[in-house]
Amino acid sequence: MTQGLPGRILIGFVAGAIGVLLFHQIMLLLGHALGLVPAAPYSLRPTPPLGVPQVASTAFWGGLWGILLVLVIAWIPAADRLWAAVLFGAVLPSLVAALLVTPLKGGDMAAWLAPGRIVLALVVNGAWGLGTWLFYRLGRRSLG
Repeated sequence: MTQGLPGRILIGFVAGAIGVLLFHQIMLLLGHALGLVPAAPYSLRPTPPLGVPQVASTAFWGGLWGILLVLVIAWIPAADRLWAAVLFGAVLPSLVAALLVTPLKGGDMAAWLAPGRIVLALVVNGAWGLGTWLFYRLGRRSLG
């Protein structure tokens, strides 16, 4: 079932979504508990345009990023390392959030110049990369 590209894509999506729920959101929870993050994690606030709860939307996007991470690992065997997944997670989603998502949503680009915001994005998204890599490896062992 999990042989080949379709299986990798499935495992990557599931691993990325779980990475959001168990690593990304928990890092936000810790940051919120310490007073570093204003918004609470696991938010059920509806997101436009479909009104999907924010945590479900984030998990979906984490699943898509998980597919990309798994494809990178498949194409570049040296990328199948924990440090590479953490680096991938820390840098790429953070850059996309800062340079594409923020302007598309009419957000304040200047907010990304604050060192705290940059560090938070790198840490939270790096945690996602760690979780995604762990669940990807677990999924590959368990299913195929």
